[in-house]
Amino acid sequence: MSNAAAPATEGSDRSSPAHVAIIMDGNGRWAAARGLPRAEGHRRGVEALRRVVRASDELGIRYLTIFSFSSENWSRPASEISDLFGLLRRFIRNDLATLHRDGVRVRVIGERHGLEGDIASLLKEAEDLTRNNTKLTLVVAFNYGSRHEIAMAAQRLAREVAEGKRTADSITAELLDQSLDTVGIPDPDLIIRTSGEQRLSNFLMWQAAYSEFVFVPMHWPDFDKAALEGAIAEYATRERRFGGLVAKTAS
Repeated sequence: MSNAAAPATEGSDRSSPAHVAIIMDGNGRWAAARGLPRAEGHRRGVEALRRVVRASDELGIRYLTIFSFSSENWSRPASEISDLFGLLRRFIRNDLATLHRDGVRVRVIGERHGLEGDIASLLKEAEDLTRNNTKLTLVVAFNYGSRHEIAMAAQRLAREVAEGKRTADSITAELLDQSLDTVGIPDPDLIIRTSGEQRLSNFLMWQAAYSEFVFVPMHWPDFDKAALEGAIAEYATRERRFGGLVAKTAS
């Protein structure tokens, strides 16, 4: 049986997620509720990200995936996109040295073709500098859309079939899993979405097959270690059977 979708915590303490993924939602609504510009909401969202990266390391989380910019976000006003990219530039330039010092490895998933040159270079710099770090892996989903990711993986495998490198019958769920942007990264145990919305929004749809979901009513700028601990406590109450009849337990 293929183990392509094997969860990160199978065979480990199921009360502690090894991989947490977060849809960081609500920056704009947080700002609007306070009469502030949306750009301030995004700035405060970066502060929340710093808190959560630190908290994830303290709580023993091995992988933290953040949905920082979706492929659908290009439809937002140009001024807001410019603000978001400016924050990304500042985050990498100001925080990369700290992440590296703390042993955090940065992985970036998403489409890089067509990105502004300095953005692409900064993303590569973050990955290259931290490549050998072994503590928390921070996975940044940037210009990412799950449907596009799956389509690109299918195209690559289809080209291999057309070139005679493999047969169509050789394409399995495990092989497709190994062709995704997230190759080498375990599937998320827990997916958190802030702001009260309850949908995936084209985020890790393949990888989320057996993830637990926790929807938090607070907006992202207010999210902190206590909120993360609360989501993990909710996760710990779930029975994860992965299609079977008995919950997986520590081996």
